[in-house]
Amino acid sequence: MARRVIAAVAAILLASVGAFVLVGYVGGADQRAMAGMASTSVLVVRSPIAQGTPADQLIELVEPRELPAKTLVPGAVTTLDELTGLVATTDLQPGEQLLAARFANSVTETAPHAVEIPAGMQEVSVLLEPQRVVGGHLTAGDTVGVFISLSGEVPQTHLLLHKALVTQVQGAVPPPTTEGAATTGAVPAAELATTAESAPPTAAPSESVMVTLALTGPDAERLVFGSEHGTVWLSKQPADASTDGTRIVTPENVLQ
Repeated sequence: MARRVIAAVAAILLASVGAFVLVGYVGGADQRAMAGMASTSVLVVRSPIAQGTPADQLIELVEPRELPAKTLVPGAVTTLDELTGLVATTDLQPGEQLLAARFANSVTETAPHAVEIPAGMQEVSVLLEPQRVVGGHLTAGDTVGVFISLSGEVPQTHLLLHKALVTQVQGAVPPPTTEGAATTGAVPAAELATTAESAPPTAAPSESVMVTLALTGPDAERLVFGSEHGTVWLSKQPADASTDGTRIVTPENVLQ
């Protein structure tokens, strides 16, 4: 009889301790979840904003929106007062969080430069997600590698184009400027690449990025085909980047 009483008391104690631990864990989980769900009011683009638009003209083009703290992009603007006297340095699309990094005292400070198109080349544009465009850290004058992936019975990926010249980037994170830089006219691609390499890390864009490349006719066909029937990924590929060992990668050899 005494053993049964002791066993019953022990069971009650264990159940009580278990319940206490469970309640504490659930409470902590709720607090962690609430911390991630805490919202902040930031400005989001409501209508397309053209490059060069002054901040004082954005009242009808943006709107405040409550977003979870974990989804906020560093540098998100909460009030237009933060942008007083500034202008947009790139085109902004609906749904984007308004970022201070995309505004400057003058559109010429960080506006994309024109680059000279090599003779015989044609320009082709592709719209890509930020992670497919080096996080949006590309600028006119850079050269890129173009990866094309095709699905099908045998999925495959290949670095198909090498050192393709970037002639324009829309929606990317604007690079910092150097004093005395030219503000109009075409500039050498090498000079633009040097400026971009010295840029400090900044927030990636939250929307797609439009990249325009100068390509030969056959290469333009390949890029368009890959964009229409597969997926495209760009790598920043400076002049000294090695392309040795590239091959068509398939499920059979990806781990080799």
